Parts: sequence; C-alpha cells; structure tokens
Amino acid sequence: MKKSSLLILVFGILSTLLMACSGGASGSGEGEASESQVIGSDEENATELKYWTFVELHMDFFKDAVERWNKKYPDRPIKLVAETYPYDQMHNNLLLALQSGTGAPDIADIEISRFPNYLQGEPQMLPMNEHVEPVKDKFVSSRFEIYAKEGNYYGMPTHVGASVMYYNTEIMEKAGVDIDSIKTWEDFNEAGKKVVENTDAVMTTVDTGDYINLWSMISQQGSDFFNKEGELTVYNETNVKTLQFLQDQVYKSKIAELTPGGEKHAEEFYAFMNDGGAAAITMPMWYMGRFLDYMPDLKGKMAIRPMPAWEEGGNRSAGMGGTGTVVTNQTEHPELAKEFLAFAKLTKEANIQLWKVLGFDPPRWDVWDSEAIKEDNKYYQYFGDNIFDTLLDVKDEINAVNITQYTPDVATEINTNVFNSVIRQQTQTPEEALKQAQETIKSSMK
Repeated sequence: MKKSSLLILVFGILSTLLMACSGGASGSGEGEASESQVIGSDEENATELKYWTFVELHMDFFKDAVERWNKKYPDRPIKLVAETYPYDQMHNNLLLALQSGTGAPDIADIEISRFPNYLQGEPQMLPMNEHVEPVKDKFVSSRFEIYAKEGNYYGMPTHVGASVMYYNTEIMEKAGVDIDSIKTWEDFNEAGKKVVENTDAVMTTVDTGDYINLWSMISQQGSDFFNKEGELTVYNETNVKTLQFLQDQVYKSKIAELTPGGEKHAEEFYAFMNDGGAAAITMPMWYMGRFLDYMPDLKGKMAIRPMPAWEEGGNRSAGMGGTGTVVTNQTEHPELAKEFLAFAKLTKEANIQLWKVLGFDPPRWDVWDSEAIKEDNKYYQYFGDNIFDTLLDVKDEINAVNITQYTPDVATEINTNVFNSVIRQQTQTPEEALKQAQETIKSSMK
C-alpha cells in the first residue's frame, strides 16, 4: 500500500454524508465488538459464518436473512456469528486482516468511502458475478459499479441512496406553488421567490459543513470530484457553476439561508425544519428516518418528489452514500457464503426486507411496485403513499459516483475551506476556491 493511502486509512476524516448514510458511530482503537449475536444457534449441524458490521441496525436485517435461509434450506443451515464494531476499528482491522492473510470474517460490511482501499492491488474479496449478472438488469446498476473492479462485482449494495426533494406542502400551498409544476432548478428558484414573498419560511437551506447537496447536484449533470480513471476533477466548469448557483440562492435571489448547524444532521437544523423554517430540502431517501426521529411535527406535511433537473430531460436524482457487503477470500466456506449473501441481498424478498426492516430504498427496482412494498407503515403515514412512484420515475437517472481513497480529502477541503470562503465569508469566488482546492488535494495525493 502506498504511504499516502495508509495515512488516509488511519487518519482520514470521513465526510458527514458517508457517515450519515451508514448510521454508524465513528470510533477507533482496539477492543471487543460493541455487540455480538449468534444467529441460528439452535440449528443442528449448522455451518458457522462470521459477519462484521459497523452498523448495529444491520444486525436485524441479517437476523431476518438467516431465519429465512434456514427455513428455506433446512439441509444447509447457517449459524451466523454477527459482530458490530466502531466504524474506524472495523474498517482498519478488516483491512489489516485481509493484508496479513489471517483473522478476517467470512462476510463483512464495507462503507462506500472506505471501499477503494480494499480494491487496491488484487482484491482480497470473492467476486459475486455468478449471482449478480443474472439479476443485474433488475437493479439500479450504478449501485454495483461503485463496488466493482475490472468487471468483477465484490460489494452487494444495501440501498440506492436516491437523492430526492422533500417538500413541506403546507408552506408550498400557502405560497401558491404546485410542487408538481417544479421541473427544473430554474422553476425551483422561481417557486422560492413566492415562498419568501408569501410565507415566513425560506425555500431551502445551503449547507456549510456537508458537501452532500453539492455532490448530488453535480452528479445530476454527469460531473464528479474524480473521473472514472480516478483523476481529480474538483475544479471544472460544472462544479464551479453549481457552487455559484448555491451561493446565489443565499445572497442573490435570497431564497435560502445557511443551514442551521452547518448540515442537515445538526440539532439546530432539526429544530429549524420542524418549526417550518424551510419549504424544501434535497437529501437521499435514507434521510426519511431523520424526519421521523427528529421532526415529528411535520408528519403528514412532507411530500417526496424528484430533484429538479438542470434542463428539461436531465437527470432528477443522484445516488449518495452506501454500504457494500462482501465475502472475504479467507472464508472456509466460499460457495455457501456467496450463496447466502446473494440470498440476503439480491433476491426479491431480500430487497423487500431492506425496506421493511431498515427503511432503505432497495436497489432492486422490480420490487418497488410490489404489494409487499405497498403495505402501510410509518413512512407512508408520514410522507404519503407515492414514495416508490417517485423512485420508479427516476430509477434510470441515477449516476454512479466515483469514490477513491482520496475522497475523504475532498470532503475535508470542501466542507471547511471551500464552503467557508465561498458560502460563509464570500472571500473567494467559486472558481478561485475550487481551483485552490484542486491544488491542495492534488498535493496530498503525491
């Protein structure tokens, strides 16, 4: 491993986006798992598989998967030893175990920002092609590409992470705006003027501590912070234009305020939004849970729609965040481990359970209009019954993002220096700030 990659592994600062979607607590150091469960322990002659994760909630999903597997395949029962570790500890220990050739589990979750570290050189994970290729056309395919190398698919996705627009219909109706009339970002800004003129709210907020919204907006346009070859592209025309657009929303059209607390996972923002402070925000589908947990007063008032396009016919979504589950090459039961992982992540029933158990937008789109998905639950009660209608509408408009081992550097530079100088202080133009960021990040990649 290159020295720079090792430093990033140990000391890299993870972006708020990537931590938020994983739901895991950041931590580091040695020690035992923070939680351990033996699932399927009452099965006789069961084959033991070890599973590592950094998200406690994923335990519930795999518990369900083991129970379904053992019921369907009583002649091949599984006993899953599932262990949850702090985020940094799990990823660091897993990488060291794979590099040393000993100590790795059979199956492991790997968060999207860390995945490139496991793809360097010859991946120490087993390709899942024989299970992915027969069903790939039923999935949002970009979710496989982010965990792939040279045509081999290693990570099985946990959700789409489709970015959508969350509208406060009470505010929008008071402003005299039909949310379904908003097709482009120009329409969005015009609607924002009506919101500001006719209500006590702003149209939206602009983050100064989390680059998720900037990232989703440039991804819509086919841009990114790295190209497919891993070359740094922070400073380009599309990214400059998009950052300028966000600055203008705050200081020119004045339809937006700076996000209270800097990002949409801050207590200050939850209180602001819950009190009707903004009419709309862009976040991935996995953010639904934040509304339920921290903004209860908005129940029945929020509606989910596609993101506005930059031009008619343009993309109206972007895939943000994710976790890929892998089978390591140290497993003593490679075929069983791969078959179980495919059963747990790739089947129709598995994708339905991703929604039912975790509340995630399942990457297999052919379940989105199934009766099982449509069954009433707390998300429909909060947001209405057309959540998956929106997803079906944008399923072919979700680009794959390009993640490298230097993505944490990009997150740090944008969340601190770029946003501070462009959005907070206005001491640099978007062009000046992104050009400087490109040079700073590039120097750290040497």
